[in-house]
Amino acid sequence: MGPDLSWMFDFSGTVMPIFLIVMVGILAVSAGRGLLQWSRNNSSPMLTIPARIVSKRSEIRQQQVQEDNGSSRTSTTYYLTYEMNGGSRIEFKVDGHEYGMSAEGDKGMLTYQGTRYHGFERQPQYSTAE
Repeated sequence: MGPDLSWMFDFSGTVMPIFLIVMVGILAVSAGRGLLQWSRNNSSPMLTIPARIVSKRSEIRQQQVQEDNGSSRTSTTYYLTYEMNGGSRIEFKVDGHEYGMSAEGDKGMLTYQGTRYHGFERQPQYSTAE
């Protein structure tokens, strides 16, 4: 019937090493990106600028738990989008408490370093209604 091609399907000799090389490559690229972003953030100046919250959003993820009762876990990630005086916008991931205490339209001082969020100090807005 032809030459023996079983060497092509040798799992432990060809498929497994290729799989391991690809997985190690993916991990190395991911770690490299994380280190590069960390380094960029560290070399960026800490900025505190006037800004306004223009948008709030949350992202809910559901994960099935491998148990007999078929339960699932959910996690929520919160984001706030800020607009600076020049009109440019930037979005940061925040914790649930800060998300809950924030409202669209809040004005204040935004502190960040690169892509690292350090906080937002709201400035009180007083109404002049008599």
